[in-house]
Amino acid sequence: MRAPLPGLPDRVTIYEVGPRDGLQNEKAIVPAAVKAEFVTRLADAGLRTIETTGFVHPAWVPQLADAEELLGVLPRSPGLRYPVLVPNERGLDRALANGVTEIAIFGSATETFARRNLNRTVDESLAMFAPVVERARADGLWVRAYVSMVCGDPWEGDVPLEQVVSVASRMMDMGCSQLSLGDTIGVGTPGQVTALIEALVAAGIGTDRLAVHFHDTYGQALANTLAALQAGVTVVDASAGGLGGCPFAESATGNLPTEDLVWMLDGLGVATGVDLGALAATSRWMAGHLGRPSPSRVVQALSPGTE
Repeated sequence: MRAPLPGLPDRVTIYEVGPRDGLQNEKAIVPAAVKAEFVTRLADAGLRTIETTGFVHPAWVPQLADAEELLGVLPRSPGLRYPVLVPNERGLDRALANGVTEIAIFGSATETFARRNLNRTVDESLAMFAPVVERARADGLWVRAYVSMVCGDPWEGDVPLEQVVSVASRMMDMGCSQLSLGDTIGVGTPGQVTALIEALVAAGIGTDRLAVHFHDTYGQALANTLAALQAGVTVVDASAGGLGGCPFAESATGNLPTEDLVWMLDGLGVATGVDLGALAATSRWMAGHLGRPSPSRVVQALSPGTE
Protein backbone atom coordinates (compact mmCIF):
# COMPACT_ATOMS: atom_id res chain seq x y z
CA MET A 1 0.00 0.00 0.00
CA ARG A 2 1.37 3.40 -0.99
CA ALA A 3 0.79 6.28 1.40
CA PRO A 4 2.78 9.39 0.43
CA LEU A 5 3.99 11.97 2.91
CA PRO A 6 4.11 15.69 2.11
CA GLY A 7 7.42 17.29 1.24
CA LEU A 8 9.08 14.27 -0.37
CA PRO A 9 10.58 14.13 -3.87
CA ASP A 10 8.77 12.28 -6.66
CA ARG A 11 11.92 10.29 -7.45
CA VAL A 12 15.09 9.31 -5.62
CA THR A 13 18.36 8.29 -7.25
CA ILE A 14 19.95 5.34 -5.49
CA TYR A 15 23.74 5.41 -5.60
CA GLU A 16 24.56 1.72 -5.17
CA VAL A 17 27.82 1.11 -3.28
CA GLY A 18 27.64 -2.64 -2.66
CA PRO A 19 30.32 -3.77 -5.15
CA ARG A 20 32.87 -1.29 -3.77
CA ASP A 21 32.00 -0.17 -0.24
CA GLY A 22 30.12 -3.37 0.48
CA LEU A 23 32.74 -5.88 -0.60
CA GLN A 24 35.89 -3.97 0.38
CA ASN A 25 35.44 -5.04 4.01
CA GLU A 26 35.26 -8.77 3.27
CA LYS A 27 38.06 -10.89 4.71
CA ALA A 28 37.97 -13.45 1.88
CA ILE A 29 38.76 -12.23 -1.62
CA VAL A 30 35.71 -12.21 -3.88
CA PRO A 31 36.71 -13.19 -7.44
CA ALA A 32 36.37 -10.56 -10.15
CA ALA A 33 33.97 -12.80 -12.08
CA VAL A 34 31.62 -12.91 -9.10
CA LYS A 35 31.86 -9.14 -8.69
CA ALA A 36 31.08 -8.66 -12.38
CA GLU A 37 28.00 -10.85 -12.12
CA PHE A 38 26.96 -8.94 -8.99
CA VAL A 39 27.18 -5.63 -10.85
CA THR A 40 25.32 -7.08 -13.83
CA ARG A 41 22.52 -8.39 -11.62
CA LEU A 42 22.23 -5.02 -9.86
CA ALA A 43 21.94 -3.26 -13.21
CA ASP A 44 19.33 -5.78 -14.37
CA ALA A 45 17.35 -4.98 -11.21
CA GLY A 46 17.16 -1.35 -12.33
CA LEU A 47 20.04 0.33 -10.52
CA ARG A 48 21.64 2.89 -12.84
CA THR A 49 24.52 4.22 -10.69
CA ILE A 50 26.78 1.50 -9.30
CA GLU A 51 30.10 2.31 -7.64
CA THR A 52 32.09 -0.67 -8.82
CA THR A 53 35.60 -0.51 -7.39
CA GLY A 54 38.44 1.77 -6.36
CA PHE A 55 41.96 2.49 -7.58
CA VAL A 56 43.62 2.31 -4.19
CA HIS A 57 46.84 0.57 -3.21
CA PRO A 58 46.10 -3.18 -2.75
CA ALA A 59 47.96 -3.13 0.57
CA TRP A 60 45.28 -0.74 1.88
CA VAL A 61 42.27 -2.60 0.53
CA PRO A 62 43.14 -6.04 -0.92
CA GLN A 63 39.57 -6.60 -2.12
CA LEU A 64 39.99 -3.84 -4.70
CA ALA A 65 43.23 -5.16 -6.20
CA ASP A 66 41.32 -6.46 -9.23
CA ALA A 67 39.96 -3.07 -10.32
CA GLU A 68 41.36 -3.22 -13.86
CA GLU A 69 40.20 -6.80 -14.38
CA LEU A 70 36.70 -6.01 -13.16
CA LEU A 71 36.23 -2.90 -15.28
CA GLY A 72 37.46 -4.81 -18.32
CA VAL A 73 34.56 -7.29 -18.19
CA LEU A 74 31.64 -5.14 -17.03
CA PRO A 75 28.76 -4.70 -19.49
CA ARG A 76 28.22 -1.18 -20.80
CA SER A 77 24.94 0.38 -21.80
CA PRO A 78 23.56 3.91 -22.16
CA GLY A 79 22.56 5.47 -18.86
CA LEU A 80 24.51 2.97 -16.74
CA ARG A 81 27.09 4.70 -14.56
CA TYR A 82 30.15 3.04 -12.97
CA PRO A 83 31.90 5.55 -10.66
CA VAL A 84 35.13 4.42 -9.00
CA LEU A 85 36.97 5.58 -5.91
CA VAL A 86 40.24 7.46 -6.52
CA PRO A 87 42.44 8.61 -3.62
CA ASN A 88 45.33 10.29 -5.41
CA GLU A 89 46.89 11.11 -8.77
CA ARG A 90 48.27 7.61 -9.22
CA GLY A 91 44.76 6.28 -8.78
CA LEU A 92 43.49 8.82 -11.29
CA ASP A 93 46.12 7.71 -13.81
CA ARG A 94 44.84 4.15 -13.50
CA ALA A 95 41.21 5.27 -13.78
CA LEU A 96 41.88 7.26 -16.94
CA ALA A 97 43.83 4.39 -18.47
CA ASN A 98 40.76 2.20 -17.97
CA GLY A 99 38.27 4.57 -19.54
CA VAL A 100 36.59 5.69 -16.33
CA THR A 101 34.36 8.76 -16.70
CA GLU A 102 33.22 9.24 -13.10
CA ILE A 103 35.29 9.21 -9.92
CA ALA A 104 34.92 9.81 -6.21
CA ILE A 105 37.40 11.19 -3.69
CA PHE A 106 37.02 10.48 0.02
CA GLY A 107 37.87 12.86 2.85
CA SER A 108 37.20 13.10 6.57
CA ALA A 109 35.63 15.73 8.79
CA THR A 110 37.94 14.67 11.64
CA GLU A 111 41.71 14.55 12.05
CA THR A 112 41.88 11.11 13.66
CA PHE A 113 39.98 9.35 10.89
CA ALA A 114 41.92 11.25 8.22
CA ARG A 115 45.13 9.85 9.67
CA ARG A 116 43.76 6.32 10.02
CA ASN A 117 42.11 6.24 6.60
CA LEU A 118 44.57 8.27 4.52
CA ASN A 119 47.66 8.53 6.73
CA ARG A 120 47.39 12.32 6.42
CA THR A 121 45.96 15.28 8.27
CA VAL A 122 42.76 16.84 6.97
CA ASP A 123 44.76 19.66 5.36
CA GLU A 124 47.23 17.21 3.80
CA SER A 125 44.44 15.05 2.41
CA LEU A 126 42.70 18.04 0.85
CA ALA A 127 46.00 19.10 -0.71
CA MET A 128 46.29 15.59 -2.17
CA PHE A 129 42.78 15.75 -3.63
CA ALA A 130 43.10 19.18 -5.27
CA PRO A 131 45.21 18.13 -8.29
CA VAL A 132 43.12 14.97 -8.70
CA VAL A 133 39.93 16.99 -9.03
CA GLU A 134 41.58 19.59 -11.24
CA ARG A 135 42.93 17.00 -13.67
CA ALA A 136 39.73 14.97 -13.63
CA ARG A 137 37.57 17.98 -14.43
CA ALA A 138 39.99 19.04 -17.18
CA ASP A 139 39.51 15.59 -18.73
CA GLY A 140 35.72 15.92 -18.52
CA LEU A 141 35.16 13.52 -15.61
CA TRP A 142 32.30 13.82 -13.13
CA VAL A 143 33.66 14.03 -9.58
CA ARG A 144 31.96 13.13 -6.30
CA ALA A 145 33.33 14.01 -2.85
CA TYR A 146 32.74 11.84 0.18
CA VAL A 147 33.15 13.37 3.62
CA SER A 148 33.21 10.85 6.48
CA MET A 149 32.40 11.11 10.19
CA VAL A 150 29.81 13.85 9.70
CA CYS A 151 27.71 12.83 12.73
CA GLY A 152 30.32 11.52 15.13
CA ASP A 153 33.78 9.98 15.43
CA PRO A 154 34.69 6.96 17.61
CA TRP A 155 37.90 8.64 18.76
CA GLU A 156 36.88 12.31 18.87
CA GLY A 157 33.21 12.01 19.84
CA ASP A 158 30.75 14.65 18.64
CA VAL A 159 31.76 16.47 15.46
CA PRO A 160 30.72 20.16 15.38
CA LEU A 161 28.56 21.20 12.45
CA GLU A 162 30.92 23.99 11.52
CA GLN A 163 33.79 21.50 11.27
CA VAL A 164 31.85 19.35 8.79
CA VAL A 165 30.75 22.40 6.80
CA SER A 166 34.32 23.69 6.61
CA VAL A 167 35.75 20.45 5.20
CA ALA A 168 32.76 19.92 2.90
CA SER A 169 33.02 23.45 1.51
CA ARG A 170 36.72 23.07 0.82
CA MET A 171 36.11 19.83 -1.08
CA MET A 172 33.29 21.30 -3.12
CA ASP A 173 35.29 24.44 -3.86
CA MET A 174 37.77 22.21 -5.71
CA GLY A 175 35.11 21.65 -8.36
CA CYS A 176 33.31 18.49 -7.24
CA SER A 177 29.78 18.02 -8.56
CA GLN A 178 28.30 16.08 -5.66
CA LEU A 179 28.95 15.74 -1.92
CA SER A 180 28.05 12.54 -0.08
CA LEU A 181 27.61 12.98 3.68
CA GLY A 182 28.88 9.90 5.47
CA ASP A 183 27.67 8.91 8.94
CA THR A 184 30.49 6.40 9.02
CA ILE A 185 29.73 4.87 12.42
CA GLY A 186 25.97 5.27 12.26
CA VAL A 187 25.47 7.45 15.34
CA GLY A 188 23.40 10.21 13.71
CA THR A 189 19.73 10.87 14.38
CA PRO A 190 17.14 12.72 12.25
CA GLY A 191 17.40 16.10 13.96
CA GLN A 192 21.15 16.09 13.56
CA VAL A 193 20.82 15.20 9.87
CA THR A 194 18.34 18.01 9.28
CA ALA A 195 20.57 20.53 11.06
CA LEU A 196 23.61 19.44 9.04
CA ILE A 197 21.82 19.77 5.70
CA GLU A 198 20.47 23.19 6.68
CA ALA A 199 23.98 24.31 7.65
CA LEU A 200 25.41 23.13 4.32
CA VAL A 201 22.66 24.87 2.36
CA ALA A 202 23.34 28.06 4.33
CA ALA A 203 27.01 27.70 3.32
CA GLY A 204 26.06 27.59 -0.35
CA ILE A 205 25.97 23.82 -0.98
CA GLY A 206 22.44 23.22 -2.22
CA THR A 207 20.50 20.00 -1.75
CA ASP A 208 20.75 19.38 -5.51
CA ARG A 209 24.47 18.74 -4.92
CA LEU A 210 24.07 16.58 -1.80
CA ALA A 211 23.79 12.84 -1.20
CA VAL A 212 23.55 10.93 2.07
CA HIS A 213 25.40 7.80 3.13
CA PHE A 214 24.12 6.26 6.36
CA HIS A 215 25.33 3.25 8.28
CA ASP A 216 22.80 1.35 10.37
CA THR A 217 24.85 0.72 13.51
CA TYR A 218 22.08 2.01 15.82
CA GLY A 219 19.16 1.27 13.49
CA GLN A 220 18.80 4.90 12.43
CA ALA A 221 19.67 4.72 8.72
CA LEU A 222 16.11 4.75 7.35
CA ALA A 223 14.95 7.43 9.79
CA ASN A 224 17.93 9.56 8.87
CA THR A 225 17.27 9.01 5.17
CA LEU A 226 13.66 10.14 5.54
CA ALA A 227 14.84 13.29 7.34
CA ALA A 228 17.29 13.98 4.50
CA LEU A 229 14.58 13.54 1.86
CA GLN A 230 12.28 15.88 3.74
CA ALA A 231 15.14 18.41 3.76
CA GLY A 232 15.37 18.24 -0.04
CA VAL A 233 18.06 15.60 -0.76
CA THR A 234 17.25 13.25 -3.66
CA VAL A 235 20.37 11.04 -3.87
CA VAL A 236 20.80 8.22 -1.34
CA ASP A 237 23.74 5.82 -1.05
CA ALA A 238 22.83 2.23 -0.24
CA SER A 239 24.39 -1.21 -0.40
CA ALA A 240 22.59 -4.28 -1.74
CA GLY A 241 21.89 -6.68 1.10
CA GLY A 242 23.37 -4.28 3.65
CA LEU A 243 26.93 -5.29 2.79
CA GLY A 244 29.84 -3.30 4.13
CA GLY A 245 31.18 -1.27 6.97
CA CYS A 246 34.49 0.51 7.05
CA PRO A 247 37.87 -1.24 7.34
CA PHE A 248 39.36 1.78 9.12
CA ALA A 249 36.60 2.29 11.73
CA GLU A 250 35.89 -0.92 13.63
CA SER A 251 32.64 0.34 15.18
CA ALA A 252 31.10 0.91 11.73
CA THR A 253 28.61 -1.79 10.83
CA GLY A 254 26.80 -2.30 7.56
CA ASN A 255 25.50 0.26 5.14
CA LEU A 256 21.83 1.02 4.66
CA PRO A 257 20.48 -2.02 2.75
CA THR A 258 19.24 -1.04 -0.69
CA GLU A 259 16.24 -3.34 -0.33
CA ASP A 260 15.14 -1.70 2.92
CA LEU A 261 15.43 1.71 1.26
CA VAL A 262 13.42 0.62 -1.79
CA TRP A 263 10.70 -0.91 0.40
CA MET A 264 10.30 2.38 2.29
CA LEU A 265 10.35 4.51 -0.86
CA ASP A 266 7.87 2.23 -2.63
CA GLY A 267 5.51 2.61 0.32
CA LEU A 268 5.88 6.38 0.16
CA GLY A 269 5.14 6.44 -3.55
CA VAL A 270 8.65 7.67 -4.38
CA ALA A 271 9.98 6.24 -7.66
CA THR A 272 13.39 4.55 -7.86
CA GLY A 273 13.17 2.41 -10.99
CA VAL A 274 14.32 -0.63 -8.99
CA ASP A 275 12.70 -4.07 -9.13
CA LEU A 276 12.66 -5.08 -5.46
CA GLY A 277 12.18 -8.79 -6.12
CA ALA A 278 15.12 -8.95 -8.52
CA LEU A 279 17.27 -6.94 -6.14
CA ALA A 280 16.48 -9.17 -3.15
CA ALA A 281 17.25 -12.26 -5.25
CA THR A 282 20.60 -10.71 -6.16
CA SER A 283 21.45 -10.13 -2.50
CA ARG A 284 20.48 -13.69 -1.62
CA TRP A 285 22.75 -14.89 -4.41
CA MET A 286 25.66 -12.80 -3.11
CA ALA A 287 25.01 -13.92 0.46
CA GLY A 288 25.41 -17.49 -0.78
CA HIS A 289 28.83 -16.63 -2.20
CA LEU A 290 29.84 -14.97 1.07
CA GLY A 291 28.56 -17.88 3.16
CA ARG A 292 26.24 -15.94 5.45
CA PRO A 293 22.72 -14.54 5.38
CA SER A 294 22.02 -10.98 4.31
CA PRO A 295 21.48 -8.56 7.22
CA SER A 296 18.78 -6.73 5.22
CA ARG A 297 15.42 -7.11 6.97
CA VAL A 298 13.60 -6.90 3.64
CA VAL A 299 15.78 -9.57 2.05
CA GLN A 300 15.05 -11.82 5.03
CA ALA A 301 11.33 -11.11 4.84
CA LEU A 302 11.18 -11.83 1.10
CA SER A 303 13.29 -14.99 1.28
CA PRO A 304 11.55 -18.26 0.37
CA GLY A 305 10.25 -20.07 3.42
CA THR A 306 10.05 -16.90 5.51
CA GLU A 307 6.72 -16.57 7.29
